[in-house]
Amino acid sequence: MKVVILAGGLGTRLSELTKVTPKPMVRIGKYPILIHILKHYSNYGFKDFILATGYKKEIFAQYFKNFEKFGRQFKSKIFKTNCNITILNTGNHTMTGGRLKRTLKFILPDKDFMFTYGDGISNVNINKLYKYHKKRNKIVTVTAVRPPARFGEIIIKKNIVNSFKEKPQVTNGWINGGFFVAKIGFLKFIKGDKDILEKKPLEKVCKKRQLSAFKHEGFWKCMDVKRDKDELEKIYRKTKFKW
Repeated sequence: MKVVILAGGLGTRLSELTKVTPKPMVRIGKYPILIHILKHYSNYGFKDFILATGYKKEIFAQYFKNFEKFGRQFKSKIFKTNCNITILNTGNHTMTGGRLKRTLKFILPDKDFMFTYGDGISNVNINKLYKYHKKRNKIVTVTAVRPPARFGEIIIKKNIVNSFKEKPQVTNGWINGGFFVAKIGFLKFIKGDKDILEKKPLEKVCKKRQLSAFKHEGFWKCMDVKRDKDELEKIYRKTKFKW
């Protein structure tokens, strides 16, 4: 099964780093965050990747030149097994939906495929995610995660603080955590390059009650701003992202 990584955005909110490199190639520890994402999928046996690049696309090509190459297969000590990686230029100004649409001919003839963002790390169980998608039999399954809190939380009773938590995970509500599974027919909901994935395409699927949610209570974090990168660095030093 193909796994598409949306890796073409400008990363403007991380501009202090993305002026010289695309956001998926920003390093966490020794490796770009992209490599940590690919490694996570490959650990579950999903090893056929399509990188939907755009901004500074040449940096992706240059990086993978350093891998031992067999056709389109890349072997590195980073991965336990060979991975098939296709680097696709989807345009500098194409929106997320348009990037996904452009991968169609590379996904076929598969009936299902996976896709995620090139800036999110999680310990979501990919096999359980896929089994859930097949069981629910909807057009798209999204991994739903708890939004991280921006501020510390205190619980007060009679002017006495009963609980003090520094930036706890929010316990109410869910957000889009990426790590999608979709039927190939989902791409029909995307009209062209200007379509934002999270707008009309997913909204239309939702209205048809064809968008299921795989709830993930475990680790998840996206690298949106410099503070997120610094936090991921700390987590990587402790865990090496070995879940």
